[in-house]
Amino acid sequence: MLKRWNIYFKEMYPLFSRLFVGFLLFFEIYFLVILTNTHFEFNVGISEIVGAITIFSFLLLLRIADDFKDYKADLKLFPDRPLPSGRVTKKDLKILAIIVLVTIITLNIIFMNNLIYFAVLMVYGVLMSVWFFSRAKIQKSLPLALVTHNPVQLIINLYIISFTCIKYGIELISFNNFLILITLYFSGLIWEIGRKIRAPKDETEYTTYSKLFGHKKATLFILGVMFIDMITTSMLLYKLYSIAVVTVILSYCWLIKQCFVFIKTPEKFTLINKIEKYILVTEATVVIVEVIFLLHKVII
Repeated sequence: MLKRWNIYFKEMYPLFSRLFVGFLLFFEIYFLVILTNTHFEFNVGISEIVGAITIFSFLLLLRIADDFKDYKADLKLFPDRPLPSGRVTKKDLKILAIIVLVTIITLNIIFMNNLIYFAVLMVYGVLMSVWFFSRAKIQKSLPLALVTHNPVQLIINLYIISFTCIKYGIELISFNNFLILITLYFSGLIWEIGRKIRAPKDETEYTTYSKLFGHKKATLFILGVMFIDMITTSMLLYKLYSIAVVTVILSYCWLIKQCFVFIKTPEKFTLINKIEKYILVTEATVVIVEVIFLLHKVII
């Protein structure tokens, strides 16, 4: 079983890179809450480590749930994946999911201060795994699946924000926290939409937004979403290090150009590659600003 788990992790959920993402997401939001609320004293302990591991583990559980949900479709569209190919069994993934679930529940009960928000996160994850009891409607509708499933990122963000606010006595309901909540949500939303926009020549039986609405309308829609993302990210950065806003605006202007090139000549490149570069630049800018701001406060 361990060998089969290794196959699954290697191909579907690379442990080190996903663990890095879990820690990065947790601490990016954690320090944004602290810094934008002008609370400069902090101490990182076991609870923060548990919080980051919870994010990593929850995303793993979602990955496993998706493999079960999409099993029949994957047999046809992605037969080489570990589960449909038979190199990993359903029993393997069930046992893995149980171990991960018991572990994070235990750790959260012992070390975390926001059990209500953790419970909300887990309940939402369960509802996602059963298609909100409306599989027939949601599975055949890509927009409906997006509306029902993608908000999980908001709940992940809220889990981190609530922990930080409770620990440091920061007011949970505030404009700053609202900005953090939605800004760190848009990156996931943009990526989720962008990876399902293809050039006409690249379309397959797999349902995409470009197949449903055409690559032009789908690309214009994502440009609109990214405009909101650019505004909210700029507002957050302005509070910490105003000059960094220039980087975000220039990145968006670059992406506008790439999107219109894709609309005109979609066969020239894959749009998601450009979107990922935009997300990388904006997220890296936020993290760098956080580091600079923290170092500045420590030195002073």
